[in-house]
Amino acid sequence: MKTFNIRLPESELEMLKLYCKQENRTQTEVVRELIRSLKRKINREAEN
Repeated sequence: MKTFNIRLPESELEMLKLYCKQENRTQTEVVRELIRSLKRKINREAEN
């Protein structure tokens, strides 16, 4: 597995932290889920 760094404005980082706390999930879990949702979206658009 690879790692990467991301730069976010403070407001976006706080939003991510708040969401993770609210959902009791890690930042990694949330980012992975968002990336997977992009893959599904790409696949749907390729079918059209």
